[in-house]
Amino acid sequence: MKRFTALLLLCAMTVGMLSGCGQKYDLYVFNAGEYIDPEVITQFEEETGLRVLYDEFEANEDMYAKIRSGAVSYDVVCPSDYMIEHMIQEDLLQEIDFNNVPNIKNIGESYLKQSESFDPGNKYSVPYSWGTVGILYNKTMVDAPITSWSAIFDEKYKGSILMINSIRDALGIALKYQGHSLNSLNPEELKQATELLKQQKSLVQGYFTDQVRDKMIGGEAALGIIYSGEALYTQDQNPDLVYVVPDEGSNIWIDAWVIPKNAENKENSEKWINFLCRPDIALKNFEYITYATPNVAAQELIEDEDIRDSEVLFPGKDIMDRCETFKYLGKEGDKLYQKCWTEVKAK
Repeated sequence: MKRFTALLLLCAMTVGMLSGCGQKYDLYVFNAGEYIDPEVITQFEEETGLRVLYDEFEANEDMYAKIRSGAVSYDVVCPSDYMIEHMIQEDLLQEIDFNNVPNIKNIGESYLKQSESFDPGNKYSVPYSWGTVGILYNKTMVDAPITSWSAIFDEKYKGSILMINSIRDALGIALKYQGHSLNSLNPEELKQATELLKQQKSLVQGYFTDQVRDKMIGGEAALGIIYSGEALYTQDQNPDLVYVVPDEGSNIWIDAWVIPKNAENKENSEKWINFLCRPDIALKNFEYITYATPNVAAQELIEDEDIRDSEVLFPGKDIMDRCETFKYLGKEGDKLYQKCWTEVKAK
């Protein structure tokens, strides 16, 4: 979950540490940092009588390594789309018994359909949060509304472009701009994308992740690559900022709850997933993390009409149709993308 800085909740400790103290829990949860309202955990415990140990990870790859090792038995985990596909392929997940998750009815059909790109048949995952990747620009620092990825490759914005420090996102942007899939494994297409990013390098102020939000709020750049949930916050802080998903298309990312193969409390995992799919709980988490919820019943409960109708958070079909979800590209694909990114970042 590249979107989040892992700041551990004060009450959270690692499972290994607590197990060493001889404490027993009814549910072991593994999620990204700052990716749930802490009150939701407390409410779940109070309503179910189950004791939860909540642990956090910084990136999908960190989570994967821990699950793959089998050293710790987490009961429920929240990875991103491409990583879920990877874990399914490696037989690290078990199918969810949806008889125990009746609240799945609250998840919109369009999101479940999108999820099938990485979880065919929606057997292993339940969408939790989602969003897009786009351009955030300061309308007082550009000469016309931005609608294309071409803006981040334009000489006139030299030194005022905040590029994203992410292999898949950066190469995906270049690929989409050139008319290709952001999941391309075509060597020639990737070569073209790599060359474009190498040419762009002299134009960018830097490669960032978390800093884009604050820099754009402070007027330190004309435009930057950002995730939709972060964009809404920046616009609240600086009304001159505009978020757009370019015409060429972009990435729709989905994070979802899954149950590892070695989970020891599967029934409790399904109780957790069902609880989080409840409209009031999904709304509470949405208000805390600010990323869009796929829970359509919760969307209807959003009181602020501007937020409920925001195309930043809930884009229309025209935008959704031109976007793709990242797929797991395999070990060779990972190596190929890493090689391209190394070329881009080389001095």
